[in-house]
Amino acid sequence: MKGDDEKRKAAYDFYLGNTRHVNNWDLVDTSAPAIVGGHLRDKSRKPLVRLAKSASLWERRIAIVATQHFIRRDDFDDTLTISRLLLTDKEDLIHKAAGWMLREMGDRDATALEAFLTEHGQTMPRTMLRYAIEHLPIEQRHSFLIAGRRGKFSGGES
Repeated sequence: MKGDDEKRKAAYDFYLGNTRHVNNWDLVDTSAPAIVGGHLRDKSRKPLVRLAKSASLWERRIAIVATQHFIRRDDFDDTLTISRLLLTDKEDLIHKAAGWMLREMGDRDATALEAFLTEHGQTMPRTMLRYAIEHLPIEQRHSFLIAGRRGKFSGGES
């Protein structure tokens, strides 16, 4: 989000104070990276953890989608942290968002994605896994999908 720190903070505070109105995927997906991610760019990212643990589906989605701001700057730690927190989420909209952010991260750093998938792919919701591997070479996608069914991941080509 453009503007000085004061304007970014005001927008961030207003946004998070009104998340009950940010109540569909397209609102979250178009606003969270710029407003939440943009504000937290040079600040503690602890608010993302709080959002990821929220009872609100939309706040959890805000947490993971906001990390797109950091992914675009080759900063993946928060995407990985929030994705780990969401591994057991019951909502398909969260699985899709986390898989999407993991895929975006993997487009910039395939090794980081492969390491995450090797560690967590067995327990990831299938939708999250499918979204995360979408841009990998077909042989590698197949390997992750098959290995996930068998309960073991090599992460390598088949």
